[in-house]
Amino acid sequence: MILPEKFSLSDYLNSSFPCECGKNHTTNLKDVEISSDALEKVPNYIIRYSHKKSLIICDKNTYKACGEKLKQILDKSGCTNSLYILSAEDVVPNEEALGELMVAIDRDTDLIIAVGTGSINDLCKFISFKMNIEYFIVGTAPSMDGFASEGSPLITNNMKTTYPTHTPQVIIGDLNILSTAPMEMITAGLGDTLGKYTCLVDWKIANIINGEYYCPVIVKMVETSLKKVVDNIKLVKTRDQNVIANIMEALILTGIAMSFAGYSRPASGSEHHLSHYWEMKFLFEGRKPVLHGTKVGIGAVASDYLYGILKNKKIDFDKARSAAKEFNFETWKSKVKEAYGYAAPGVIKLEKEVGKNNTEKRLARIESIQKHWDEIIKVINTLPQVSEIERMLSELGAPINPAQVGVDDKSVYDGIIYAKELRDRYTLFQLLWDLGIEDEMAEKAVRYFKSEQNYR
Repeated sequence: MILPEKFSLSDYLNSSFPCECGKNHTTNLKDVEISSDALEKVPNYIIRYSHKKSLIICDKNTYKACGEKLKQILDKSGCTNSLYILSAEDVVPNEEALGELMVAIDRDTDLIIAVGTGSINDLCKFISFKMNIEYFIVGTAPSMDGFASEGSPLITNNMKTTYPTHTPQVIIGDLNILSTAPMEMITAGLGDTLGKYTCLVDWKIANIINGEYYCPVIVKMVETSLKKVVDNIKLVKTRDQNVIANIMEALILTGIAMSFAGYSRPASGSEHHLSHYWEMKFLFEGRKPVLHGTKVGIGAVASDYLYGILKNKKIDFDKARSAAKEFNFETWKSKVKEAYGYAAPGVIKLEKEVGKNNTEKRLARIESIQKHWDEIIKVINTLPQVSEIERMLSELGAPINPAQVGVDDKSVYDGIIYAKELRDRYTLFQLLWDLGIEDEMAEKAVRYFKSEQNYR
């Protein structure tokens, strides 16, 4: 039995939990080491799991942060290892980077040790899964929630797609390294954590409208870790190691929650879809990427703001039905081509496969929304005020406005309209579209972010 209020992170490992939701929850993550000088313990885990030859994979920054030191530790311990430093200044998890790593890995390698966070973790997770070998992740910053997840978000065919992979065997978080990470990476982890407010509301609403699988125990896991971070948020500025450990544990626990659910729903909703959309736009324009968690934090502000407007709005359900009946696939396709550019073929292919915009499906959802509207409002009312999320981020110097990270008004508007097309997943944005108010709400969001009050 899972007891989120009483469990520590280690209680979730190496166990199987029959759950009230009907699933048997388990994770393949074997060990987590979050402590001062955790890096020194990596050889112990290599020996524990009988690995013979490891490959350390870094980029230029993470090599300096701890890759070089880890290589020295492994050499001194007698563990057979080699090192590869990715060539790109800003690593993008795409086909080019995957090809580079495939060339670098010897056939007798039986363990990959990823040193870094987002892109490096995703690349190493995917490669190790395809090669059927284990991998460890040595985190260099508490900046994202993908450490313990079973998916790898990669940019393939110009589109961000999450591929099923596996969890790491071991996660290492050395607090001496994590607490000295750039503050923007720490606040990115905070942004990713605060995004759980809106994603959990998205999940419950999808359950109400569509009967989608929903597990209250997994939700409580995520909520408990989120509260632990928020309760101590003022100490983040001091780089207090206990608070940094709380953030890292919350990010790992979210990954475990994803493994328990079997997909990323406990961690990713409308706020992540905005982040993914903006990331793709930056990639197409050849611009330097913004940290994933930073964009998620801004996405959480946007989604929370729109939910706040929605709960006080009088909905014309007959008008929503009329809009559904007027849907034209060819018109939609031309707009998607404009919004997605190179990635449009993948988006159009997804819609042809799943038909989430199909008129009959939409009309059925509208019927369900109208029937359960009071229940939906109760769920929305569990969200904090948008000003509260803004305060927590801005007091730590984290961006709360898309313009602060170079996202223009059109990308804000288009993201709210079209980010829903990236996944077959019901979120706030699909709800707004079903109700036929997506344009109006996108315009409200643009006006809100243009207001000077949001640059606190």
